Amino acid sequence: MTFIDRERELDALEKYWRTKEPQLIVIYGKRRIGKTELIKQFIKEKPHLYFLAQRINETENLRWLGEAVGEFFGDEVLKRTGFKEWRWFFDYLRSHVKNRLVLVFDEFPYLADANKNIASIFQAGWDEFLKSTPIYVILCGSSIAMMESEVLSEKAPLYGRRTGQIFLRPFSFSDAAKFYPGLSFDRCLEFYSIAGGNPSYLKRLDRKTSLDKNLTENIFQPEAFLYSEVEFVLREELREPRNYFAILKAIALSKNKFGEIVNETGLDKGVLHKYLFILEDLHVIQKEVPVTEKNALKSRKGIYKLQDQFFKFWFKYVLPNKGNVEAGRIDHVKQKMKADWASFVAENYEAQAQNLTREHEERFFPMDKVGRWWDKNEEIDIVALNEEEKKALFGEAKWSNRPVGVDVYENLRRKTQFVDWNRDERREYFCFFSKSGFTENMLKLAGEERIVLFHGDKMLEGGF
Repeated sequence: MTFIDRERELDALEKYWRTKEPQLIVIYGKRRIGKTELIKQFIKEKPHLYFLAQRINETENLRWLGEAVGEFFGDEVLKRTGFKEWRWFFDYLRSHVKNRLVLVFDEFPYLADANKNIASIFQAGWDEFLKSTPIYVILCGSSIAMMESEVLSEKAPLYGRRTGQIFLRPFSFSDAAKFYPGLSFDRCLEFYSIAGGNPSYLKRLDRKTSLDKNLTENIFQPEAFLYSEVEFVLREELREPRNYFAILKAIALSKNKFGEIVNETGLDKGVLHKYLFILEDLHVIQKEVPVTEKNALKSRKGIYKLQDQFFKFWFKYVLPNKGNVEAGRIDHVKQKMKADWASFVAENYEAQAQNLTREHEERFFPMDKVGRWWDKNEEIDIVALNEEEKKALFGEAKWSNRPVGVDVYENLRRKTQFVDWNRDERREYFCFFSKSGFTENMLKLAGEERIVLFHGDKMLEGGF
């Protein structure tokens, strides 16, 4: 498959390459997010030495590393003997690296599993041996906790040595849709509502196959690749996953407020705070507040949401149905899923509408913040703000088979009266997103009132 997107990350890596200075770059992110593919794309036409660390003891990793280095430099003795200790490795590089060379350590955390002092060893190796060479080192890892604590944090041994870092995030919907050329927006959004922006998951779903068959073959089978994927990913990061699973299940079931999570899980409030902070640090959940809140950290209106779309899908449809899947009752599971599938996709459409609003920022105004707003029983899907110019964009996203009419616009205008943000000074703008288009009256009104309309993900002509 053609390498998709990641232009910004590749440009950053190339910029560091062109400096000719020694580099220590850190690349990290969730498993299967595309870190290795990004690195391979970057190094494919450059002199490079790629080493994939294994979950084996340090002696064996050093032996395999020696074999890889010996192969690169044509050193038959080193290929047979390997390195006996890390100092030998760094000293060897100092004496042999005379020209620009990319040295990649993939799955760096596996080296830390075998030696808890590995970050300090690499600090010494960099300070004593490598920083005076033209080498370009990449440390890559899937354990976000380890990479941040041992490599990136202020207390980490390697802090101050790195020259750049890339946290690789999931694809946006626009980029994920490139995996399915020729597929309709509706179908792409359904696929994205399952796989999210993870390229490995996106590749698993076959655009030429029905959604139903994709679910059966890739998820709702005990042997399927994605069936136990979330459990595997979380156990890689968390030593005691049981309570974390309970928290994530509660959030997936719309128990989003702190008190609701306490009641659902039975966890002590102090313990729950700790767990939530850890899950936020791992980019598994995020705390959301109304976009108009001035101090998000102190807001009492915060709710917790799963950050990864596949995690949302898995905790909503896979985890509660594992018994049925194991028993072979696949049709029963899919029947239960169909009952609220439209509302699940609709929630995702709202999130993508916010992203699309940001992507079309030039049509509106420079946006400081884009998000949702809610208060008591009122909610607005999309609110974008410009603090300096006191401009506010309000929008709704409707994933239904009924075209959006003037009534939706009038209801949104009503709700904006409750939004306490520069109420008497702001200039208001409006936009609407619809799966099924718009009524004739709404199209006419949009032309008169300069309202921007999106059919699916395509912006219609007109508006302001």
